[in-house]
Amino acid sequence: MTQTIQKSVEMLEMLPESELELVNEFIKRIVLAWDPDYTKLTPSERERLEEAERNIENGEYMDDEEINWD
Repeated sequence: MTQTIQKSVEMLEMLPESELELVNEFIKRIVLAWDPDYTKLTPSERERLEEAERNIENGEYMDDEEINWD
């Protein structure tokens, strides 16, 4: 999939600036058709979420007090 995305980006880079706005709107419509509420996870997001959940289950997390917020 990464190769497909890379090829798509390379093709987009060939387009004149005037066409990029049209392409951007088209991509937005595709994403909204796939996930109108922006609630679905991509495969990489799902993987990161599952890893975080495993860490929490194993007690591998930090309390707010442990973080230097400054």
